[in-house]
Amino acid sequence: MKILMLHGINHNMFGKRDPAQYGTITLAEIDASLQKLAKELGVEVESFQTNCEGAMCDRIHQGFFDNVDAVVINAGAWTHYSYGLRDALAIITGPVVEVHMSNIHAREEFRHHSVFAEIATGQICGFGADTYLLGLRAAVAAVQAKA
Repeated sequence: MKILMLHGINHNMFGKRDPAQYGTITLAEIDASLQKLAKELGVEVESFQTNCEGAMCDRIHQGFFDNVDAVVINAGAWTHYSYGLRDALAIITGPVVEVHMSNIHAREEFRHHSVFAEIATGQICGFGADTYLLGLRAAVAAVQAKA
């Protein structure tokens, strides 16, 4: 089973950016945790991060052509306004799990809305770095339930 983990805008700054919201964990540490869990679950996870919306869209398209089984995505701020990414995610045939380290519903009003919500299998937020691990588990379970 192949899972595509997509990290959005500013996530390369985890560990430095707003530690009150995101803690001090780095993106490399998050990806290492995902790889460890993937090994335990017997799945393959490929991680991708970009600050360029077009590059993210291209990677989603490539995921479609690579026949990924599921996508886990933390698009960051793009979650709230990127209809382009929403439309790209809609072509993915497997589950799409939206994740956020912070509880977006307890933050600024503009963060309460996700343009991905209606095409996502589900959303997990507010559990810090553990959100990614929960998202991976949810994606694997959703693929297995579909099989």
